[in-house]
Amino acid sequence: MHPVSRESFANLVADALAALPADLRQHLDHVQISIEDEPSPEDYRLNDVPDDEDLFGLFEGAALTDSMIDADAALPNRIRIFQRPHEEVCDSLDALREEVFRTVHHEVAHHFGIDDDRLEEIGAY
Repeated sequence: MHPVSRESFANLVADALAALPADLRQHLDHVQISIEDEPSPEDYRLNDVPDDEDLFGLFEGAALTDSMIDADAALPNRIRIFQRPHEEVCDSLDALREEVFRTVHHEVAHHFGIDDDRLEEIGAY
């Protein structure tokens, strides 16, 4: 376990976002990105996450590839990053940095319409 302050964790999230190519970052202007302590039991239930798995982040909203949504009526997309699960599985700052990087990029990929199956197919995790 490697606990850090909320400010330090927020800096890791910001670093992960800054590492994205500029042409991708420009499509995140209207995405709300928040850091929360941990997911709720409802987050696990609504996303069919088994009790024995960790939930590090969630993308909520309509992917950019979803043309069925009226852009004016849609709620803003949101990415939630959960600090405590990251801290619990990481034993060093380097491991925490790597896991946050992976989680942030994973959730951003969902914003762009890339699902878990495709991420696994391309070796993203």
